[in-house]
Amino acid sequence: MIIEKELKMPAKAFYDKIIDSVIFDIRTVTGEDIKRSRLKNYEYVKQFSKLNRAKILIQEVEENKIYQFKTSTTKNDFVVRYEIEDLGSDRCKIHYEETMKSFGFMQQMNDMVMGIVIGFFKKRNFKKMMTMIEKSYS
Repeated sequence: MIIEKELKMPAKAFYDKIIDSVIFDIRTVTGEDIKRSRLKNYEYVKQFSKLNRAKILIQEVEENKIYQFKTSTTKNDFVVRYEIEDLGSDRCKIHYEETMKSFGFMQQMNDMVMGIVIGFFKKRNFKKMMTMIEKSYS
């Protein structure tokens, strides 16, 4: 899934919101207060429920430009990438991409069907989230 959206906020402000959220998640899950400079290749395990957990690896971090992470479970690998394009002092363009690699034929079929069904809602919710981030800056 690929989504592009222009926001009325500086690229730095958007990047800061994303990275602050990542650092908060890491602190909540691990108790560790990590510095931005140590995020690249940082890996931790997040428990979603008694039976569901995932390994999260921060793959790429480029200040005010790129944030990418991979979430790995026993069923699939899910990669999310944000590319932030600076369009001037008060605007930026977000290029959001997510890809999923499923393990096993049945899991691939399940994920393909579910992807079609929930793809529309994910896009809509993502755009709402971007608008909320934009409004929080104003």
